[in-house]
Amino acid sequence: MTVLDRHHVRVSGAPGAQPIVFVHGFGCDQNMWRHVAPAFEDAFTVVTFDHVGAGASDLSAYDPVRHGTLQGYADDVLEILRELDLHDVVLVGHSVSAMIGVLAAVAEPEHFDKLVLVGPSPRYTDDHGYTGGFTEADITELLDSLDSNYLGWSSVMAPLIMGNPDRPELGAELTASFCRTDPDIARRFAHVTFLSDNRADLPRVTVPTLVLQCTDDVIAPVAVGQYVRDAVPGARLVLLDATGHCPQLSAPAATTAAIAEFVR
Repeated sequence: MTVLDRHHVRVSGAPGAQPIVFVHGFGCDQNMWRHVAPAFEDAFTVVTFDHVGAGASDLSAYDPVRHGTLQGYADDVLEILRELDLHDVVLVGHSVSAMIGVLAAVAEPEHFDKLVLVGPSPRYTDDHGYTGGFTEADITELLDSLDSNYLGWSSVMAPLIMGNPDRPELGAELTASFCRTDPDIARRFAHVTFLSDNRADLPRVTVPTLVLQCTDDVIAPVAVGQYVRDAVPGARLVLLDATGHCPQLSAPAATTAAIAEFVR
């Protein structure tokens, strides 16, 4: 099975144009970009794919060692870029994939032109002088709950992560997405995600970077977006007037406009 088959890679848009690669977050798949990615098909080569364990990816490609760190997922991204021979890439990474994008751009900067980090968090746990949004006890409880009953955890957490309680269909969609993800891989990916600390990687980014943050996000509060902006050299922060952790679903027009203004 090729790299492209393994990750169910889809390529659309303008052949030969600058590539823009959309990378989904934990519990999601490339379908989460369906309201945003098509807007760039007139001027870009648009690439979407599924992380191993998500969507239509090849589950047998999951490697507990490789995928035991976010760098392993970044290596997957780089494999896709090399297979497609992509350079001057605009990478749009959501949630944990914002840090996966950072790691990929630090490892092989020659592939990248710009980064767009949507709801990024370099560390989810509070630390001295750093607000991540969660205490160590919070993260321990979250992971214990997820380990003991992934489907039950998903049904409770997905609507909270999505926010927008007045639009329950959004929470239902994220719940369904969580439940489609292979539960064993999801549990391991959750530990990798929520126990990560990539603060030291941010100053190593050498390409123009846009941070997109919702004004009300239970997973990545505004203070985290401000930290990422300040840590990445020359980064810009745009606060979206949106609620929840998935603005590509809850506020796709605003998300699309902010990305377009940065990359065009």
